[in-house]
Amino acid sequence: MLSGDETMKYYTIHEFSKLAHKTLQTLRKWEKRGALIPHHKGMNGYRYYSGEQLHQVLGIRQAPCVVIGYCRVSSAKQKDDLERQIENVKTYLMAQVEPFEVNFKANERIKRAR
Repeated sequence: MLSGDETMKYYTIHEFSKLAHKTLQTLRKWEKRGALIPHHKGMNGYRYYSGEQLHQVLGIRQAPCVVIGYCRVSSAKQKDDLERQIENVKTYLMAQVEPFEVNFKANERIKRAR
């Protein structure tokens, strides 16, 4: 955590990127998108970020990604294989921390047969 003195401090983009564990490119992209605007720019055009902004960035978590498990068989005769694949993929993905979806695809002949 930052102390009261550190929230009043200003960091160059290089210092800020190291402390926030973000690349210079990421900080510049965030500025372009308006997600994180430097506190101010010096007469030299350098970006300066506040300690409060550092605290905010360190507290921000990236949006969780969704992992998609994809299962597929090529014939109706493999329906049991597909069900087994789906269960195996679900078991694997449940062991992971990220949220997930399981999608499966049967080939066109199977869809027409239904």
